[in-house]
Amino acid sequence: MKMFRIIGDTNIDFIGVRKIAFIVSALLMILGIVMLVTVWSGKANLGIDFAGGVMMYVAFDKPVQTESLRSAMGAEFPDAQITELKHFEKPNAFIIKTKRPESENEGQARINKIKEILTTNFADNKYEIISEHIIGPAVGATLRKDAQKAVLLSLLGIIIYIWIRFDFRSGIAATIATFHDVLAVLGIMLLLGYEFDLLLVTALLTLAGYSLTDTVVVYDRIRENLKKWRTKGEFANAVNRSINEVLSRTINTSMSTLLVVLTLFLFGGEVLKTFSLALVLGVIVGTYSSIFVASPIVVEWEAHSPKRFKT
Repeated sequence: MKMFRIIGDTNIDFIGVRKIAFIVSALLMILGIVMLVTVWSGKANLGIDFAGGVMMYVAFDKPVQTESLRSAMGAEFPDAQITELKHFEKPNAFIIKTKRPESENEGQARINKIKEILTTNFADNKYEIISEHIIGPAVGATLRKDAQKAVLLSLLGIIIYIWIRFDFRSGIAATIATFHDVLAVLGIMLLLGYEFDLLLVTALLTLAGYSLTDTVVVYDRIRENLKKWRTKGEFANAVNRSINEVLSRTINTSMSTLLVVLTLFLFGGEVLKTFSLALVLGVIVGTYSSIFVASPIVVEWEAHSPKRFKT
């Protein structure tokens, strides 16, 4: 069966505009690096997973306005974050978060105070505490370091995998492209005011794998085309031809994935909003990088230090 093609055969000079693409990518990476520094220094908008804090899941018997709940919490906890769970297993459910208790005892005191506020301000509306969590600052710092190690180890794994399958420079190029995607999405998410939490880290690791899949497909086609084009000395043309040949497949895959994660973002509820938006951005940025970053880096490397790409 012939595959449905959103676009037909193309002959776009992707390699010819690589310098412009490199400038755009450099700006995205600088944004990501700046935001990454704020995460390492603890100055970013960290979720309670990393900053430490108190989180409670509360469900009311009757409907409650988010603003009413936020107003009730505001006098005692001005930094409280109130999120309504529209698609939770129970109706009228909310997440109540406060950050950075100095100790576990203070965390428990905050939970007791939140219960007191709810009882006082919503006396005619019974509520149920579904769950409550206390994360101390030390635990948050440990989780932050573990998240950084997870991202770095995944990038190292990418280098090794591509190095074995293709060659070392391709591994480096693929890793730069993946690192570009992670930094770009991280920078945009934090710039938009979203928290850096475990859900965002999960999304970043997910999109790293997604981006690598597209890159491997392009590299496979380059390897096939080099059997015909290497003798002509036209490495850049072979790469450009390879990108054009897999472009329809790339667009098909990206559009299908984008529709799924976009639906998750629009209808998945508040809890999944950070995760799903990061994936939406990741699909867009990952598709861009597999075309305009990963392969053009190999072309630049070939131009300045010719070395045979494994065929």
